[in-house]
Amino acid sequence: MSKKKSIISYDKLNIDQKKQLLIAFPEGFSGNTTKMTNPVTGEVFDSLLWETDDIIYLVKLPKMVIKSPSVDDDDDDFDDDFDAVDAKGEDDDMADDDDDDDSYGDAPDDEGEDED
Repeated sequence: MSKKKSIISYDKLNIDQKKQLLIAFPEGFSGNTTKMTNPVTGEVFDSLLWETDDIIYLVKLPKMVIKSPSVDDDDDDFDDDFDAVDAKGEDDDMADDDDDDDSYGDAPDDEGEDED
């Protein structure tokens, strides 16, 4: 006898099913997911094939949205950081510029020599 097959969204799994899913995949889903395309809408999504004693599930996984802090604010800070580096770099360059300072070569030549 073949098992029943079902397609279900992860969000629609009940608590017991989610617990069983976590027991079946203790190290996570990352190595077991497959990209699928909905033939009607063309939506691409990740899915997981999960087999229980009675049913084989194709579980549609939610899209993982990584939310970064407000990008617009970061752009301003990013530009400010470059301005600060540029200003600092100009000061450092001027302080390290030894082209005008020839004091090391101004010592008299006979200062360290012995005269008998």
